[in-house]
Amino acid sequence: MEPGAWGNRTTVTEFILLGLTENVRLKPILFVVFLFAYVLTIGGNFSILAAVFVEPKLHTPMYYFLGNLSLLDIGCITVTVPPMLACLLPPQCRVPYAACVSQLFFFHLLAGVDCHLLTAMAYDRYLAICQPLTYSTRMRREVRGALVAICCTISFINALTHTVAVSVLDFCGPNVVNHFYCDLPPLFQLSCSSIHLNGQLLFVGATFMGVFPMILISVSYAHVTAAVLRIRSAEGRKKAFSTCGSHLTVVCIFYGTGFFSYMRLGSGSASDKDKGIGILNTILSPMLNPLIYSLRNPDVQGALKRVLMGKRPPE
Repeated sequence: MEPGAWGNRTTVTEFILLGLTENVRLKPILFVVFLFAYVLTIGGNFSILAAVFVEPKLHTPMYYFLGNLSLLDIGCITVTVPPMLACLLPPQCRVPYAACVSQLFFFHLLAGVDCHLLTAMAYDRYLAICQPLTYSTRMRREVRGALVAICCTISFINALTHTVAVSVLDFCGPNVVNHFYCDLPPLFQLSCSSIHLNGQLLFVGATFMGVFPMILISVSYAHVTAAVLRIRSAEGRKKAFSTCGSHLTVVCIFYGTGFFSYMRLGSGSASDKDKGIGILNTILSPMLNPLIYSLRNPDVQGALKRVLMGKRPPE
């Protein structure tokens, strides 16, 4: 810390992240486990990207969004896990103030795009199942690009707003963050100035980034369910639902952990439960997504086999 501009106060110039554990014997084990998880996640999502790129069967709107989702998962886990691994090695993890705020910005930027991209994917399923005759027109390349651009713009505004709001807070000590990455709730607990405005911004942000997308996803799948139930053949219903099952699973994991994490904002000091939820949100979800989308999808499975074996797709 160094003298600040407000009387006898001191200004925090760095934060100390406690990380996942303070147990010295456990740190090497966690390092190996999460390094393996990181490599597995990067490899799985790059495999999905390669499959979508090289396989002609996957050059459809649904897989266009899936490719973007894989790219976001790579970004999200890269923002949090490598710094976490670096903090498991030294006895104390010191993070400069600017690096902490930067991590906060990029994490909320990528996670926000993830939120709205999942909504765009739900809209895609709605059009494919409920409006099949106009699907190719309504979900043409320009529309897909515009939807992704809108997702990025909304998320950028949200992330920038929170980052600026945090950067004007006073941090005059203590500077110990009981978490493995810089996020809003643990930083709020260290501020020595009022966080009333930040809490309101977080509520508004959660509404636009979480509640509204969940409503749109729910409405889309209500229409999808009604349309599928009108299909007479059991095989047709099964095929229609199978294209939505993977997406719904990812939505439940992503939104479930995200909502629970930020609903605990007013619960007092951070705890190991918050770290566990953080692991689910930042590591487990990106790691499972490639598995979820390929497990029951023969087209993706076939494309992945050809990518891994170096074979050309069939003409």
